[in-house]
Order: sequence, then structure tokens, then C-alpha cells
Amino acid sequence: MSFDETQLPLRIGFGARGGPSFATEIVAIDGGYERRNQNWSQARRRYDARTGLRSADDAAALLAFFHARAGRARGFRLKDWADFTSAANGVGAPLWSNQAVAVGDGVATQFQLVKIYTSGGVTHRRLIRKPVAGSVTIGVNGAQVVSGWSVDVTTGIVSFAVAPANAATITAGYVFDVPVRFDTDALSLAAEDFTSFRTDIPIIEIRV
Repeated sequence: MSFDETQLPLRIGFGARGGPSFATEIVAIDGGYERRNQNWSQARRRYDARTGLRSADDAAALLAFFHARAGRARGFRLKDWADFTSAANGVGAPLWSNQAVAVGDGVATQFQLVKIYTSGGVTHRRLIRKPVAGSVTIGVNGAQVVSGWSVDVTTGIVSFAVAPANAATITAGYVFDVPVRFDTDALSLAAEDFTSFRTDIPIIEIRV
């Protein structure tokens, strides 16, 4: 599937509302009990960026962006203003010690960036595929490492020149985008006055 490594203009994306969704099958059985089957291990996020249109310039930028993506045909990056860094609160400045990405085994040299969410003793590991260039910092065994590694900002994979030692904890800090696409092939703009426009901009996360 085509994906463009470009971000929805921030003035349009700012104010987008939405968040994670899962797919769960629920079957009611005798006595009112339920059987639940979780179909997705990773959430899929949905957004509506309609609140981002504040001027004629915003509307023009959206039209250009929508044409270039051909509606639903091409994916792009979206900054989720509620959760876009490795910090625990999702918006704080990232630190190299924020997220425990993996534990070395003395052999592996590549590791996927992840963000960990924990509540009530349950942990969810979110795969981070679209880190922002220049934002990633890495630590190994409690110390920041500034060389000997690189990151692919199109996949979120960190590669070490030399494999981290066995049992070494690898940590990371980063800013990231969500890989998404428009969830419509038709864009309808309503002009409320000469500088204000209203439209629905449904956006959905995609697997990359």
C-alpha cells in the first residue's frame, strides 16, 4: 500500500479528536455471562480533524493535501496531540530512559521501538512505526548511548553496530506520528464565511 512520509499540516491536525479502538467479539451465554474474544493485539485509532479548519489558508492546505493523497489511496503521518512522545503523559519532552524497548541477548542488533501502557497490573506494548527524525535517543543499561546505533524513521527499527550484551536493558525516548489514511474519498467543504470553513475529516490508523 502506498504511504507518503509526510505529515498532515499541524494547523489542520491540531484539535483532531479521536483515539484507540479494539475489535472484540462478545457472545452472551446462559445466565447472562459473556465470552469475549479479542481479535486485535494492537489498537487501531480513529480521528476526526474537522476542528482544525480555522482559515481559508487551512482549507486550501487541506484541499492540496487531500488531492495529493487521492482520498483513501495513500497513507500519511498524523500527529496525535494527546499522545505523541515517549513520556508517560504522552506530551512531555522525551528522555532516553522513557521506554524499556527490549533486553539484549548478545546476538540481536535490531529492535522495534515500542511504547508501554500499564494499568491495573496489565501491560500493553504499542509498536511505534513512525518516529520523528532527529527525536530518538537511546540508552543501554542505564546510560545514554549517543553513537553506534541508527534508527529507520519509516519503520521504527533501531539498529546497533554491535549487539548489546546479554541481559542489557535497551531504553528509548522519541517523538512519533501515527500512520493513517483518510477514511473517505469525498471531501465536502462548507464555507461559513469568507475565512471559516466546516467539514468532516475522518482519518483512520493503518498497519504498516
